Amino acid sequence: MKLKLPPSTHNWTSLTGAMIAIVSLFMIIFLFVISVFLGQGRTYLGLVIYIILPSILVFGLLLIPIGMYLKLKRDKGKEDTGEKWPLFNLNDERQRNASIIFIVGTTIFLFISAIGSYQAYHFTESVTFCGQLCHNVMKPEFTAYQYSPHAKVACVECHVGEGASWYVKSKLSGLYQVYAVTIGKYPKPIPTPVKNLRPARETCEECHWPEKFYPRTLVAEKHFLPDSANTEWDINLLMKIGPEHVADSLKEGIHWHINKNVKIEYIATDKRRQVIPWVKYTNLKTGKETIFEDTENELTKGQKDSLAARTMDCMDCHNRPAHNYKPPSFFVNTALANNTIPKSLPFIKDVAMTACDNKLSTTDSAMAFIEKTVFDYYKENYPQIVEQKKELIQKAVSGIQEQFKRNIFPEMRVRWDAYPNNIGHIEFMGCFRCHDGNHENADGDIIPNDCSTCHSIISQGSPGNMEFSELDKSLEFKHPDPDDTDEEWKDGTCSDCHTGLDP
Repeated sequence: MKLKLPPSTHNWTSLTGAMIAIVSLFMIIFLFVISVFLGQGRTYLGLVIYIILPSILVFGLLLIPIGMYLKLKRDKGKEDTGEKWPLFNLNDERQRNASIIFIVGTTIFLFISAIGSYQAYHFTESVTFCGQLCHNVMKPEFTAYQYSPHAKVACVECHVGEGASWYVKSKLSGLYQVYAVTIGKYPKPIPTPVKNLRPARETCEECHWPEKFYPRTLVAEKHFLPDSANTEWDINLLMKIGPEHVADSLKEGIHWHINKNVKIEYIATDKRRQVIPWVKYTNLKTGKETIFEDTENELTKGQKDSLAARTMDCMDCHNRPAHNYKPPSFFVNTALANNTIPKSLPFIKDVAMTACDNKLSTTDSAMAFIEKTVFDYYKENYPQIVEQKKELIQKAVSGIQEQFKRNIFPEMRVRWDAYPNNIGHIEFMGCFRCHDGNHENADGDIIPNDCSTCHSIISQGSPGNMEFSELDKSLEFKHPDPDDTDEEWKDGTCSDCHTGLDP
């Protein structure tokens, strides 16, 4: 039986559209089978299956009625019947066949579209879509994310959160990002903090709600000195995240800043929020407001009028929760601690830091530089080690290279100093942005900068020669640098000397 269709379908535009739609549909089905049952090419195949091919399919389907309309218009011009609208008559076999094809085809299309839209939504919300689609641009963020405490949390949980409105906002902002990546016009490194990010109380506090913060936490740090023995130096801190007893809730401790009865606002004069000369504390129970200003860097009247105050939330301290690029001084310590870099090699800490002190434009050139720097040092200073224990040197090179690739990305100009980490106060000002002893209110009170406000040192020193504190007391910090006999470090902040490349 020959299938008869209306004369209006007999045109090249409709025929082309039908062929495009049919080919696209079969490609979607074929690639879907490969993706699901063979598990091949999930990263870019998802983009093709759920976004690109469906768009082509819809384009082909649209060409069919467009071609029919143009055909009818041309035919009407040749023979004017006086009828303004096309006739619809199911007694006409051609129109009946066309109607059946349209109804069945539309039903199938809507069913497939529902499944496809659902899969497309989940694909655009996946870590694969966020982290691997724009491979070169997002490689630093995706790599750091994989080694972060949030490696099992999907990107959208923090960057988008729940709700249709924020989903739409994220996709609209993503359109410009796609455009910028396509034409290669994006900044290197990608600037932070992210503008118009959803409030932390609507994302972070879905898991980390204030009422459940633990009172105090023991933090054990392991460092190595840049001497011939790579001397280990340990320091154990009792971090006062909350009060001394959990029953006291957030009356004191580091997380007091997000107490529901407290509101902290600040004005930063730089885009990275590292310079904070103005802080306002509001007691929400009494309504009393207290303003602290940096006596060495006061805001001008023009700045007070033009700069907006930001309400402090989790992200002002925890600003690198999933994309923390560690400084060499940190990641070399980690590699020495887990023996990825052999501690038995003399001066390997110092050599490793020197090897990481490069700003080469590619990862490959950085890898070559690291290998050459390490081998050249031992060839010149310890030729016997090169002859007898070359495998140890190679192990050290591999360890340094692996840590380098996890934290430094030359192609995107990404490294630790591109993204200040506000937790702590070693390589960056962090806490000292406000707690520097210079922020004073009208009554002469200052924001405290006493070390014991946030932590107590319960032990420090080298293994076998540790110094321990008495119960409920903190040790005075002892700087491990043997050359610092004048204790000049007390006159400044840690970040004055520790830049990430200083042992």
